[in-house]
Amino acid sequence: MEAILSTAASRPSLPLALDHLVVAARSLDEGEAWLAQRIGQPLAAGGAHPGFGTHNRLLRLGASSYLELIAPDPAQAVRGQLFGLDQAPVAKALAAGPVLLHVVFRVLAPATLEEVLPRLAYDPGLPTAMTRGELRWRITIPAGGGLPGGGLLPTIIDWGNAAHPCTRLPESGVTLGALRLAGPRAVIAAFPAMSPPPSSALVPTIHAASCSTICAEFVVGARTIIIESVLPDRTCGSYLETY
Repeated sequence: MEAILSTAASRPSLPLALDHLVVAARSLDEGEAWLAQRIGQPLAAGGAHPGFGTHNRLLRLGASSYLELIAPDPAQAVRGQLFGLDQAPVAKALAAGPVLLHVVFRVLAPATLEEVLPRLAYDPGLPTAMTRGELRWRITIPAGGGLPGGGLLPTIIDWGNAAHPCTRLPESGVTLGALRLAGPRAVIAAFPAMSPPPSSALVPTIHAASCSTICAEFVVGARTIIIESVLPDRTCGSYLETY
């Protein structure tokens, strides 16, 4: 793979940081069992996304990022599920098992979505308000469903003045050691350059490659668990993983 983008990239940076990883599954129980075999830690309860057809469970990955396990919510008979879970490419991929599907970046205060979105080199979707309990956030959702850049380009979330989920999640003993994304040059050329992040934020490494992949290294005690997925809109391979 050829590295063409990094934290030292000489182009305008944006007030963004890694917020969370998205693992998708056909059901939350299937996804949690799959993660337990690899990471070995239980997830915290999340909740439903009313009107968006999904629900989730969460795993804290340190002070400022987390893993979201998301699945279709059988209690909601709606179309247009979050992260394109009901679209054919993703549904087909999930039939073979859970997938590390996507990354989400958050806007760093005091910036807002309205300030950041016009400066992106791609369209992540429309800012959409969502709530669950005391949580309040706005997130970009493409009008036609699916994922920006076939899943390789990040969704953008803005927590505003609300507390970040990591302040509520229990310590898991799992941290994110590295995150690598790869894909066609035309796609990753649009990947946003980030401002110097908070000291606790991990910055992904981005490469040019023939296939779109997401690879995460999870550190659990003395172990490093690597989970890598070929994104489901590509036809260049099947799911890969090492742990």
